[in-house]
Amino acid sequence: MAANDKATIKIPRNLYNNLKVLIEESGFDSVTDFVVYVLRDIASTPKLSVKDDRIWNKREVELVKEKLRQLGYLG
Repeated sequence: MAANDKATIKIPRNLYNNLKVLIEESGFDSVTDFVVYVLRDIASTPKLSVKDDRIWNKREVELVKEKLRQLGYLG
């Protein structure tokens, strides 16, 4: 992959540090490798596709919010 085939995404430093600890001994070489893996997984999940017009139930919304809290995106 050429250098111009990449973009920079900024995340809070504390989230980066938490991810760095999370991936220790996981087999990922870097936080970037882990984040790319997770984002590819999310992007390939049909349920989360922006083309999906299905309405999520309250439990599904709460599960997503909880996951975002655990990742440091929600307070």
